Amino acid sequence: MRMSAQKKAGLTAEQFHTTRMVPKRGEELLDGGSLYWVIKGQVSARQILREIRPFTDPDGISRCHLVLEPAVIPVMPRPCRPFQGWRYLKVEEAPRDLGDDGGDIMDMPEDLRRELRDLGLL
Repeated sequence: MRMSAQKKAGLTAEQFHTTRMVPKRGEELLDGGSLYWVIKGQVSARQILREIRPFTDPDGISRCHLVLEPAVIPVMPRPCRPFQGWRYLKVEEAPRDLGDDGGDIMDMPEDLRRELRDLGLL
């Protein structure tokens, strides 16, 4: 349900991603963890995890809502093959944010950043 629809229905507006499995290391993830987004074969962005909320859908299937901070944080693009399931990244293995220290990189179009990364220049 979109955040605008949640507000209209009188619910607390929150952003979440629905999964089939509950992460086994949930407590660890809630201690500063993020959900990293793989887009077109690259880890490209992350969102901070706020809460992990298991539930059963109307068909009786166990599911999980990963409640996320609404802000999407761009990260230094890195290739990532498609996969199913969880991947836990150690802090030193996680792609760095393209925030204040990203400099001019943030001003580049995404396609140019990808091309420069593919050439080994980023």
